[in-house]
Amino acid sequence: FLDKACIQDGTESNESPWRLCTVAQVEQVKILISVIPIFACTIIFNTILAQLQTFSVQQGSAMNTRITKTFKIPPASLQSIPYIMLIIVVPLYETVFVPFARRITRKDSGITPLQRVGIGLFVATFSMVSAALVEKKRRVSALHSSEQLSIFWIAPQFLIFGLSEMFTAVGLIEFFYKQSLEGMQSFLTAMTYCSYSFGFYLSSLLVSLVNKITSSSSNSGWLSDNDLNKDRLDLFYWLLAALSFINFFHYLFWSRWYSYNPSLSPTTTHESRGQDLESQSFNSTNSKLNATHHPIS
Repeated sequence: FLDKACIQDGTESNESPWRLCTVAQVEQVKILISVIPIFACTIIFNTILAQLQTFSVQQGSAMNTRITKTFKIPPASLQSIPYIMLIIVVPLYETVFVPFARRITRKDSGITPLQRVGIGLFVATFSMVSAALVEKKRRVSALHSSEQLSIFWIAPQFLIFGLSEMFTAVGLIEFFYKQSLEGMQSFLTAMTYCSYSFGFYLSSLLVSLVNKITSSSSNSGWLSDNDLNKDRLDLFYWLLAALSFINFFHYLFWSRWYSYNPSLSPTTTHESRGQDLESQSFNSTNSKLNATHHPIS
């Protein structure tokens, strides 16, 4: 139905630009509408990132940060772990995984950008699972044995998220760049950073909603005391893990529905799109053969 916007109705020779669009404008709107569901599925991913930059730092502050007798590791410095992971894993991905996957999938990129994003969204769930398990252990140790766990217990959740970010963040930028017309690359890449902002906003909204729902006249909310030994941060992490898992299946629905634009990304088409292209190529070949054997007189 969007194609009708660039079709002249024949009643007027010079229609208003508000009633008649160019083909390029219609194609840009199509691309924008088609990538919005994929973009929306990455918001929960960035909500998890917000927790690693806020509650995980608070979590580390309540743990034993001493490495030597004179040196303590700053809890906020653990945020560098995902980026160190990216520096190490991305070259390995390009030099080891992509050539191996290329032999199986017969695609230049090994796996499609959407498959790459999906793997990252799935792995991100386990970052929150790890965070919930560690927080439960830390809280029990602090309340029952008055012991402080080492801050390195929370390193796995950063490591797992760094691995998931290598798939999701990089794959999303690759997807937006490959599926955009000329002049739209910057705009669609900017949507990646909009996902960050929406994710952090959703994080604040979730904290407020959780506190409001879990608080009662006798008990405060899961995150209202600003004291991790009294709060239930582990339950909040489990909630995020559940939301991330549901979001992954939500993403599967939209990614299976999405069809790659063959003119923009010919090497990463879905099977259904590939069959259409094969049939078009077959018909084109037949028409050429017919024209050769039956020339127009």
